[in-house]
Amino acid sequence: MITRDLAEFIASASYQDLPEKVVDQAKLCFLDFLGVSLKGCRSESAGIVREIISAGGDSTVIGGDTATPMDAALVNGVSAHCLDLDDGHRLAQLHPGACIIPAALALSESCEKSGEEFITAMVVGYQVSIQMGMFLNPGHRQKGFHSTGTCGILGAAAAASKIIDLDEEEILNALGLAGTQAAGLLESDHSGSMAKHLHAGKAAQSGVLSALLAKKGFTGAHTIIEGKEGLFQTMGDLKEETNLLQKSGSGKYSPEEFEILRVYFKKYPVCRHLHSSLDVTINLMKNKNIKIADIQDITVETYEIAARHNEYHPQTVEGIRQSLPVSLALAVMRGNLNSEDMERVNPDDGTSEVSRKIQIKCDKNLNHLYPQKRPSKVTIKTTDRIYTERIDLAKGEPENPFTKDELLNKFSNLNPQVDVNILKTLDDLEYIHINELMSTLNQGFK
Repeated sequence: MITRDLAEFIASASYQDLPEKVVDQAKLCFLDFLGVSLKGCRSESAGIVREIISAGGDSTVIGGDTATPMDAALVNGVSAHCLDLDDGHRLAQLHPGACIIPAALALSESCEKSGEEFITAMVVGYQVSIQMGMFLNPGHRQKGFHSTGTCGILGAAAAASKIIDLDEEEILNALGLAGTQAAGLLESDHSGSMAKHLHAGKAAQSGVLSALLAKKGFTGAHTIIEGKEGLFQTMGDLKEETNLLQKSGSGKYSPEEFEILRVYFKKYPVCRHLHSSLDVTINLMKNKNIKIADIQDITVETYEIAARHNEYHPQTVEGIRQSLPVSLALAVMRGNLNSEDMERVNPDDGTSEVSRKIQIKCDKNLNHLYPQKRPSKVTIKTTDRIYTERIDLAKGEPENPFTKDELLNKFSNLNPQVDVNILKTLDDLEYIHINELMSTLNQGFK
């Protein structure tokens, strides 16, 4: 039974089982989360959510005050996801960090947990949410579900259950409660609305709620995943084999089994499906010294899902984050694409003129490479030459990763007011109590 197998894994996992590189990766995920959510907390959507929660409690609201664990998880999830800069996993098709870390962090503070316990909960949450995304997709996405909201809640519940020391039966209840709350529709994403941000926030909040209820004896379906009216049957595809994390004969897990090692980090504040095209275009413009005035047309050939992001007249910032032609035009105009570019879009600055020169095409050969790859081939025709380049995976994927220094630069670029030296404390995360850590970080973030 898949739900029980997950509960057994969650209950039995310990810090001592985690390979060193898995612990190091968890620290990088936390670093990336802090940088993105600290910038994101100043967004309109995060501000609105902060206005409706009650201040006061034991858990940090990033960039703000404190709140109850559920409220802090909600706000921090929105802050982490609203810029479209949070980590993700290409095969699971979700953003785990924005769901799992807010849940684990909020309860780690309120329950006065150690860094070791926080890291363990993070790794467990990533594993559960990512495996659920891999189990359910591609049928899940084809039905219109956003895996961040639907699978993220199971990861958040797993992390929360680990933090508050639930036993296996209680974890089963928590997963059952989380599964019945699983929600998130891609219409929210592609319509350019703030509701996409809510998917991560609600997943984090509802994961905390599920674990706290289970601790009190509130019951949930123990077959919420594989049952005949459970998640697989109603929202995705039931695969014949599910590859859950397995201990070897020595009682240890193989490092290669941990899905947290296969998450990507993002360079641009837009949908991940746009990143390959952005990387190629920016590289061509820079390396070939192409002048904007010389461009006659730009042709993007890519896989089907990326090619569908072809809205030429988005009406909101959220819509621009989902628009390949407008995001690409901004990158051409500015030589890069960062979060400030999203906030100062002006059709009269030439962006509209450039976007009209961009053609988006689905290439069946490139489409066959998806989802293992996310390829894009860009051809720029100028007044005197034609330039073409292709990449299969954008910067930030595990095959083409960011270094720690690059993630620190990302943090600094997003939050120039913060002295990044304060982040050195993350090197010793496993040895620090989370309350002490957040007290130090919050002082530096103000």
